[in-house]
Amino acid sequence: MAYWLVKSEPGHWSWDDQVKSGTTHWDGVRNYQAANNMKAMALGDPVFFYHSVNEKRIVGIVEVVRTYYPDPSDPSGRFGMVDLKAVRPLPTPISLDRIKADPRLNHLALVRQSRLSVMPVDDRAWGLITALGGVSG
Repeated sequence: MAYWLVKSEPGHWSWDDQVKSGTTHWDGVRNYQAANNMKAMALGDPVFFYHSVNEKRIVGIVEVVRTYYPDPSDPSGRFGMVDLKAVRPLPTPISLDRIKADPRLNHLALVRQSRLSVMPVDDRAWGLITALGGVSG
């Protein structure tokens, strides 16, 4: 199992939107590195849901329920999407500032590649962030 993080502008698609929808396509990604990260996602992989722009915080966890397939919104046919299902909110959302303040997390793409919209999260960082966020187990 691998762990991931996806970013969304809350004014465009928020955690509340994801929860109401239950399952949705994660489409519109047009960055090759982010697209390659989505290609590497497997069924059941857990994913942090991150509010970008003004909030800059991890607010929930979603799960991959359909692996990479063509994105019909891409006229070039080069990019794809995955389907994600809402799992649970983080009882305590974790801000980017809090992540940056923890030296154990300074290696994350969230810190080092701030514009990347889909990124991997290693096992240790996943455990640290979920613990900080109040998720047990």
